[in-house]
Amino acid sequence: MKANPIRERVAQLAAQLMHEHGIQDFALAKRKAARQLGIAEAHHLPGNIEIETALKDYLALFHHDTHPAVLRQLREIAIETMEMLRDFNPYLTGAVLNGTANEHSDIQIELYTDNEKEVELYLLNQGIQFKQGQRQITHQGNRKQIPCFILNAQACDIYISIHARAGYAMHRAQARMNRLSARHSARCRRSPPAISIADPATILRRPSQNR
Repeated sequence: MKANPIRERVAQLAAQLMHEHGIQDFALAKRKAARQLGIAEAHHLPGNIEIETALKDYLALFHHDTHPAVLRQLREIAIETMEMLRDFNPYLTGAVLNGTANEHSDIQIELYTDNEKEVELYLLNQGIQFKQGQRQITHQGNRKQIPCFILNAQACDIYISIHARAGYAMHRAQARMNRLSARHSARCRRSPPAISIADPATILRRPSQNR
């Protein structure tokens, strides 16, 4: 595909805005970047993957000395949380998984269970303070609200979204494809990784077979 310098510039500015202003919504960052650059044509607007790639490049170039420690801390918190919730089939998603998280980022964890109340009771029994809310997702082109629990860690908030167990097998298949794609992309990159940490795929805990 022919390079589009304007599209690349929008992606670069969107990435910068996401990092500097703590924006976690790709669409919002894209709109802000396009508006600042005076760009209205849709074909000049980058996709999420292009912005994510630009954000990784930005972090590697301007924050290579501080970003690895921030990311490592968030991943350690994520692993600890997922270990605590291992009976509910936890999966890590978002910026902490893909390596673009910074000090403004939340941890996004998805649970696959048909019993939301059981998760709530577990948190209560563990003495963990939380808030309950809703999170909007897009599934097969349709937007819907799903329940979530919000935990407060010292370094960040942890959003725990609840999905029906019926979607569990599909998510496992998609996660497997994402890991293969990530490994292929890593082999294709000429420059070394921006972070010195184990493959993010290792953060994904093997789901319990007891439920």
